[in-house]
Amino acid sequence: MFSTVKELIDICNTENKPIWQVMLEAEMEVSGRSEDQILEQMNRNLDIMEEAVNRGIHEDIKSHSGLTGGDAKKIRKYMEENRFLSGFTILDAVSKAVATNEVNSAMGTIVATPTAGSCGIVPGTLFAVAPKLNASRDQMVHFLFTAGAMGYIIANNAFISGATGGCQAEVGSATAMAASAIVEMAGGTPEQSADALSIAMKNLLGLVCDPIAGLVEVPCVKRNAMGAAIAMVAADMALAGIKSVIPADEVILAMYRIGCSMPNTLKETALGGLAATPTGRALETKIFGRPSE
Repeated sequence: MFSTVKELIDICNTENKPIWQVMLEAEMEVSGRSEDQILEQMNRNLDIMEEAVNRGIHEDIKSHSGLTGGDAKKIRKYMEENRFLSGFTILDAVSKAVATNEVNSAMGTIVATPTAGSCGIVPGTLFAVAPKLNASRDQMVHFLFTAGAMGYIIANNAFISGATGGCQAEVGSATAMAASAIVEMAGGTPEQSADALSIAMKNLLGLVCDPIAGLVEVPCVKRNAMGAAIAMVAADMALAGIKSVIPADEVILAMYRIGCSMPNTLKETALGGLAATPTGRALETKIFGRPSE
């Protein structure tokens, strides 16, 4: 078993195994379930993710509050017009991340990766990268185990929820998980996966959690979109051979310390940040009839 990124990489190198396989075997050891049982469950998770992505980019999704919905379809239409600047695969990941989050905001079924508020980044990037790499269904499942391994380490050494560590812990963790998994799916080394995790997370350190009206919609959906884009670029940087000066485990520890220093007003309480702006308060009053105290 492993508790740090360094320990995980050491196991991969010593036993000549990819991250996903080490994680699968760790899950078998901890849960006592068979490989087939665990793979079956992860395949079901993949099916749910795919359904959410497809709903979001094809259906007219709107949340009950009216704050979010329809943006994934707008991005797809923009892509069809071939006017985009940033690249097809990145926008594909962004649109599919937004799609998943919009389904979540509309009370649809998603897979928390690692939380509901950050549910778009891992599937968004997965369903964008897989067709580009001609990945098989099994390889897509492996992607989820690799992402899960990094999420497991982050959760046990820092935090993964906005209520405890701010959005750096929620969107930041999901972005780091996705970046490392993209690298492995693209044929990168375990060290490169760790570098991608570090590069992604470093660029989201200090991100506060300030949802308008306390709902997981604004700015959460767009932060997932940007998280997907950051994950893609971080993976490309790592695959290009760029290393993180600060090791992954130290980046995770830094995220933890920053989260502990963050005031409660910026930890999903809707008392600060964007939630406390005049527009944020006005929207809260419109939705619930009164602002929070």
